[in-house]
Order: sequence, then structure tokens, then C-alpha cells
Amino acid sequence: QVQLVESGGGSVQAGGSLRLSCAGPEYTYSSFCMAWFRQAAGKEREGVAAIRRGSGTTYYSDSVKGRFTISQDNAKRTLYLQMNSLKPEDTAMYYCAAGAGCTAALRRYEYLYWGQGTQVTVSS
Repeated sequence: QVQLVESGGGSVQAGGSLRLSCAGPEYTYSSFCMAWFRQAAGKEREGVAAIRRGSGTTYYSDSVKGRFTISQDNAKRTLYLQMNSLKPEDTAMYYCAAGAGCTAALRRYEYLYWGQGTQVTVSS
């Protein structure tokens, strides 16, 4: 059963931008920590950005820091990932996740709820 729904993926040339969105029911959006993960073909799923809901503290992987921005719209119960200066190595399926803890914000085991993903393809 899908509890989170991502949108906004697509194909873009290197240097371009995309904004991903993630919406879900209240019981997922009220989770303490929300994040974006990605999984490229043949690779492990990795956390790229997370946000602590109460304080708004954000966390980023080194590979996207300075290029990606995670944000939330509480009124719309929507999570966003603004991706700028995209590179071919950013090509992956991107997943939204929600969980009860933020201690290890970019680790998979923190997250209980997941979406089915949205594909991002960056061409050189």
C-alpha cells in the first residue's frame, strides 16, 4: 500500500533544474523526520536530503550539498526537493520517506513510510 506519492521527475540536461514533490496522508506527514533518497541502477539506495519537521533542521549528503534544497509546506502536507545544477550522476529513482526519528537522518532504517519513486534522468 503506497502511503507517500512523489511527482516532478523527468528528463533534463546537465545544468538544469527539477523540483520533486511528495504528498501523503496526515499520519505520514506528521512523522518526525522526512527525507529524499535515491537509487541508481545497480547501486544501493542512498539518502540525499532530510528535514526535521519540528525545527526545520536540514541534512544533506556531500554529493548534493549546495545544489539541492529540501523544504516542506505544512499547510499542503507536501515535501519538496529543489534540484539545481543537475549532473548525469544524479540520474536515479528518487523516493520520499517519512519516519519517527532523525538521529541518523540519511539512513534507511530511520524511515517507516515510503513512496514508489519518481525517475530523474540527467543527460550530458
